[in-house]
Amino acid sequence: MTARILVVDDIPANVRLLEVRLLAEYFEVLTATNGPDAIETCENGKVDVVLLDVMMPDMDGFEVCRRLKSDPATSHIPVVMITALDQVSDRVRGLEAGADDFLTKPVNDLQLMTRVKSLVRLKSLTDELRLRASTTRNIGIEE
Repeated sequence: MTARILVVDDIPANVRLLEVRLLAEYFEVLTATNGPDAIETCENGKVDVVLLDVMMPDMDGFEVCRRLKSDPATSHIPVVMITALDQVSDRVRGLEAGADDFLTKPVNDLQLMTRVKSLVRLKSLTDELRLRASTTRNIGIEE
């Protein structure tokens, strides 16, 4: 099964650039142009990794990440912050918000694909463990 990657950026050209790169690697790509749409997509659909721009109007990427990570329904979805911000304090802020990784624009294709593939593998393992734990609870076996 192909992994679903959600690309979130308020600039359509940035969304398209990442979308083309991901489609070339046979990922299924979902897109959102703002924070509330990104959160709704994660809540309503199966998303394996979120590529999240930091600087967006109304709700920035830090707040989107905080909300995703504070919701038990979406907290397990890996989030990669992608931004032009390159200060250490910005990276720390992103990681404190719950981001799993941080890439600086312009994004290197090799770094992007390596990180996305790694996070997809980890998400797959996490999903398997969550499924097993749920199954165990449902049949009444103590963990």
